[in-house]
Amino acid sequence: MGRTSRKKRSTLANRAIIASAALILGGGGLAAVNVYASAGEGASPGSAHGRNWQPVRQASTIDCPEVVNEIPEVPDAARAEVDRELAAMDTQITDAYREFADRRDRMARDPQLAQNTVLGPLKARRTASIDRIATAIGRSAERPEGLGSLAPCSLRADDEAESQGPGEDPGQSEDPGQNGGGDGQDQGQNGGGDGQDQGQNGGGDGQDPDQGRGGNGPEDSDFVDIQSVQPNVDKPARRRGASRGTFLTECGRNQNGKFNPDNVIAAPGVGNGAHHMHDYVGNQATDAFSGDDDLAAGDTTCRNQGDRSTYYWPVLRLQNGEAENDAAADGGGKDQNVGEIQTPSQVTLKFVGNPTGKVTAMPRFLRIITGDAKALTNGDANANASWSCTGFEDRQLKDKYPICPEGSQVVRSFAFQSCWDGRNTDSANHRTHVAFAQDDGRCPNGFRAIPQLVQRIVYDVPPGPGFAVDSFPEQLHKPVTDHGDFINVFDDKLMRKVVSCINDGRKCR
Repeated sequence: MGRTSRKKRSTLANRAIIASAALILGGGGLAAVNVYASAGEGASPGSAHGRNWQPVRQASTIDCPEVVNEIPEVPDAARAEVDRELAAMDTQITDAYREFADRRDRMARDPQLAQNTVLGPLKARRTASIDRIATAIGRSAERPEGLGSLAPCSLRADDEAESQGPGEDPGQSEDPGQNGGGDGQDQGQNGGGDGQDQGQNGGGDGQDPDQGRGGNGPEDSDFVDIQSVQPNVDKPARRRGASRGTFLTECGRNQNGKFNPDNVIAAPGVGNGAHHMHDYVGNQATDAFSGDDDLAAGDTTCRNQGDRSTYYWPVLRLQNGEAENDAAADGGGKDQNVGEIQTPSQVTLKFVGNPTGKVTAMPRFLRIITGDAKALTNGDANANASWSCTGFEDRQLKDKYPICPEGSQVVRSFAFQSCWDGRNTDSANHRTHVAFAQDDGRCPNGFRAIPQLVQRIVYDVPPGPGFAVDSFPEQLHKPVTDHGDFINVFDDKLMRKVVSCINDGRKCR
């Protein structure tokens, strides 16, 4: 496959021509945000940039507090209603982001428009959903207080905007992937700049159809040359008594094309609960409405029919301007996920042991989400996906996509949580019933080691910027938002074999 081409647009068409604007921030407050004047405007003698020049800052997305992280334990009787309201809040943000993207330029000139048409109505809808969540919990337990403070959202400025003067053409900057060096976690930060193609910067009507991007990312600065990254993989040393075996389950590469934009873990019973498309391997009965009985009876693509587990992750698309068959569908073009879906060239699903001791069987129907689909706005505390290239997997990226050399393929990998609380197969925030091992490999107090799923997905895509994972629209297709989901539907006999193989130090499949 050849390198995807892209055409630079005139930066003058994208350049702000006002010296300053205001962005509406959460709760209706105003904060000044700087943009620079166009060349020749307001320049003072002896000043390179003119008296009115300021560093570039522009709104790129909507940032809302994550309500699920603040909810106490949810009674079983309230779980379905709470999950529906949380999914509804995701839809509210998606709808608000569309409104923002459609009017982004006007809102930069008229901040009150953002308050009146986006942030105000969004706050009202979120307030109503939060009240319904509190009421549902209050029917069976103590009603949570203080959740209403999470209703306001803000317009988030582009944190990666580069300070450039009006005489500098941002469109002429080097390929950010070639600027290299460092540990690979914060490279390629050339920034969007106000002169970059708005088809990359998130929102607006500036999409260049020749670029094939969805108008909301990613940016070229989200990519880095893997050869410029220093080796950074560090694993805890294995101790005496470690469980050294592995179990490999072969479930294909989704050659049969099972996709949907649901998330049965985070948004059960809600169609298009993810607002992005997922690849599925393993259980073929999985959608938003699948219960445990449906999964137990479902067909599987796994070679060993004792594994009917569900493995899914956001699809990766080649943003080459080609329309996929979901271009007008939920999770696809309607949610600003565009381009050709790429079938992996290889998928490896391996269960490994613990470096400090034996593992115990994981319970059937255990649900694990690893990574954070909203890490752009939530922060990277729960981010867990790694990006690399074949031949360079001792170099892992968390918040950049890799630019691989010719002959090397893109690799995305997930090492799932490997400690279980011994009681629950799920939790209110879908996280606290499982945990990562500590730096020394031990599980936290109150948790026990279980077989750890390590997922490796390889893609044969053209070198250089031109691909991205699907995401919630407001997450701008950032690599840090990548995530994986797993529901254990091993039968008891096969799970015993998995545990035995790992604890005995054998390699099984």
